[in-house]
Amino acid sequence: MPKPPRTAGGHRLYSQRDIDLLKWMSARQHEGLSASRVVDLWKSLEAEGKDPLQVTSQSLAAQSAQLGGAGELANLRREWASACTRFDEPRAEQIAMQAFALFPLENVVVDLLVRGLSEIGDSWHRGEATVQQEHFASMLVIRRLQTLIAASPAPTRAERIVLACPPEEQHTVSTQVINLCLRRQGWEAIDLGANVPLDRLESTLSALRPHLLISSAQHLPAAQTLQTMAESVTRLHLPFAFGGGVFNRHPDLRRRIAGHFLGESLTEIPDAVQQILRTPWPLPEVIETSREYLAAAQHYGERVAAIETDLMAQLDPSVREWVQKGGANAYFAQCLVAALKLGDLNFLDVDLIWVQGLFSRHHLSDEALRAYLQAYLGAAQKHLERRGQVIIEWLRQAAAEIGEMPE
Repeated sequence: MPKPPRTAGGHRLYSQRDIDLLKWMSARQHEGLSASRVVDLWKSLEAEGKDPLQVTSQSLAAQSAQLGGAGELANLRREWASACTRFDEPRAEQIAMQAFALFPLENVVVDLLVRGLSEIGDSWHRGEATVQQEHFASMLVIRRLQTLIAASPAPTRAERIVLACPPEEQHTVSTQVINLCLRRQGWEAIDLGANVPLDRLESTLSALRPHLLISSAQHLPAAQTLQTMAESVTRLHLPFAFGGGVFNRHPDLRRRIAGHFLGESLTEIPDAVQQILRTPWPLPEVIETSREYLAAAQHYGERVAAIETDLMAQLDPSVREWVQKGGANAYFAQCLVAALKLGDLNFLDVDLIWVQGLFSRHHLSDEALRAYLQAYLGAAQKHLERRGQVIIEWLRQAAAEIGEMPE
């Protein structure tokens, strides 16, 4: 479809309706239907006596759902996640293969593999899945992505793009999806992997001479090291682009990074990259971290050991045990320093909600988290001088508001 007539010389003659039909089919594919499903939808509408080109978008969505559009992909995602939590690799792989046969590759990668993995991570956070189940699912996703990347065609564009996760960032799924999307659009992509050290990055980039560096961060500490990476890359006069979950949760954080934000959805990235390569300069305006915050970060680093010693002595034994086993102090300190270096302690709010969920997962109430923050406040007041006042004020406010945070 369509089937246009040919001239005596063999050239196809497309009518305006043929052209409208092709545009209609392309639009349906972008909505998540495979080519065969688009044809089925067209024929089902014609069988009902309707002109598909005149059908409203709402009616099309309902009709495509009946034929197995986004609803079917969501069902396959639930089945895939269930197979992963049962450690049923053959079934999970079978479901993935079925999805790839029915839907466009990008839709399956984003809406089944990446979203399914995210949902398993949310289940772990709620105490409904184990870390082993999440790691098993991650292994399947990464292996599938690496297979797709290896099977990608040779580059057809002149630009070379390098991908690198900053120090403290171990999650590579996002950068591998970006790698795949870029390759499928014809770019040469070189992925340096997770937790890339900054001390040799400049020399590596000088040797590779890419047209763009892309990085991703999922958590606040990685966002802070990404900030440092961006500053280093800027000195090379190399365009820098970034994305990741932490920037979706905290939009204000984007203005702290010397680079181009790629968008909240992985599907937006090829278009964003095209625009950046077309107009790489100037970079968006950046908000620099104040001297007050940088001084507070240095002062806190000098006193954190004493603060944690006093803190542990004040805690209830049950809370103290969880803090020790879960590494809560190290995680909290890392996030606190990152927020200070990024220039705004309000960036900690999302991570604090995440910690609140972990407390709940271990059957500890909001009162336990409030007690932890109040004890931290008391220790901070004892050991921090005037340079650390911004930390003390944030701890006081966080302890007072913890009961008002959403579940």
